[in-house]
Amino acid sequence: MDGFPWLTALWLLPLAGAVATMATPAHRRGLARSVALVAAVAALVVAVVVAVRFDPAGSQYQFVESRSWIPAFGTRYELGLDGIALALVLLTVVLVPLLLVAGWRDGALEERRPRATHTYVALILVVESMVLMSFLALDILLFYVFFEAMLIPMYFLIGGFGQPGPGRSRAAVKFLLYNLFGGLIMLAAVIGVYVVTAGADSPFASGTFDLRAIAAAVASGDLTMNAPVANALFLGFMFAFAVKAPLWPLHSWLPDAAVQATPVSAVLMMAVVDKVGTFAMLRYSLQLFPDAAQYFAPLVITLSVVSIVYGALLAVAQTDVMRLIAYTSISHFGFIVLGVFAMTSQGQSGSTLYMVNHGISTAALMLVAGFLVSRTGTRVIADYGGVQKVAPLLAGTFLIAGLATLSLPGLAPFVSEFLVFVGTYTRYPAAAVLATIALVLAALYVLWLYQRMMTGPVTDGSKHIRDLRRREMVVVAPLIALLVVLGVYPKPMLDVITPAVAGTLTTIDRPDPAPTAAEQDGGAR
Repeated sequence: MDGFPWLTALWLLPLAGAVATMATPAHRRGLARSVALVAAVAALVVAVVVAVRFDPAGSQYQFVESRSWIPAFGTRYELGLDGIALALVLLTVVLVPLLLVAGWRDGALEERRPRATHTYVALILVVESMVLMSFLALDILLFYVFFEAMLIPMYFLIGGFGQPGPGRSRAAVKFLLYNLFGGLIMLAAVIGVYVVTAGADSPFASGTFDLRAIAAAVASGDLTMNAPVANALFLGFMFAFAVKAPLWPLHSWLPDAAVQATPVSAVLMMAVVDKVGTFAMLRYSLQLFPDAAQYFAPLVITLSVVSIVYGALLAVAQTDVMRLIAYTSISHFGFIVLGVFAMTSQGQSGSTLYMVNHGISTAALMLVAGFLVSRTGTRVIADYGGVQKVAPLLAGTFLIAGLATLSLPGLAPFVSEFLVFVGTYTRYPAAAVLATIALVLAALYVLWLYQRMMTGPVTDGSKHIRDLRRREMVVVAPLIALLVVLGVYPKPMLDVITPAVAGTLTTIDRPDPAPTAAEQDGGAR
């Protein structure tokens, strides 16, 4: 690798774009949006360069940058990229430019406030920058700082630019309090890790936050933690990640935030920000505390199955289209966590791919639903009917996104969900079988939603709905194309993800279960 700091450039470009956006004249709202879009596209270009130069067969962490940050605390500015992080980085840099285009007119209701548009698009770029840093950080304290900091711009996106009315302020405060409380618990665990690495039995000269060094010392046995300490630290990290994910029963902030935010902000939150929680489970919870992770795995698996079924059941019962989509995400995050804690190569590869595919499918479904709601001003499902007759393109893209959400074969989420099922079944067959209940429920809530909104006679509220505009097609077409391409040919993405998953499983010493004698006999036949 050359000496150019690609990863620093990757996360700094959106941040620099946010500053440049705010520096544009107050009356030049179009210029502000254009500057933000250019910054997001520049980050996409850098990410593509990094992806092309990334070697799946090379070392686990590549493009590593390491510089002194706070020597007294044993923490460094240390960045690195593995295949898991690369997949999520690509998801982020692809979605953000599309979100900026989708929300080109967002903030119009706030134009009475100076620089409302400037602030709105700048906040989106700041969130992107902090999410990218969270995926790239190899220092635990550095990760924690950005893990928490991203809550602030997201809070203002929900509370300052959400749906008119007092509900958005309540949803923003609920979002912030839940996640800040999780972060405070994690902070105690982060300090605990430093204390453990500074102990008399530690192989380190002083305390450290170096993820790679700590994980290697834990894996080799050079750094040992007694079980109660390891369990407490694991729970501290896991609690914060479960809130962010979100995992039942720590999920209740999500539906309110998703409904009260603009569709663009809701997608940014569910498809990008929340992935930091599930990603961190793989990178931190498992690698730092492998024994504790295995000890608590049955509990996390149980909570995952509850999330899967609970989210799907509540989605069926919704009368608000945006709230319905939010509950489907709770169900899908349950699948992602299930794959992570199955601790098999198929389960974790499927889980990582699921993070990407869920981001794409949720973005498509939420944005198309947002385009529809913006035309009528209502989120109530019963207010629609016969939309496919007056807006066939809108209805068609809504159907494809919905079918992706229920994991129809041939669309991207099917492959990832199948891998999660296979990987889970080899170690937790009962959990895999129970999780299949969500497949039936997903077909029910998606197809029933489409039938109620898009088919039948045209209702009075649907008569004047316009079909997708050119700008909206520019947003939706790439998402639909990605759903098809990754559904038919997921190999390039899996080729990047699988070696990183293998490295994680090796670090935590959790090989795939050996096939049973019956399975071996069946294969021989």
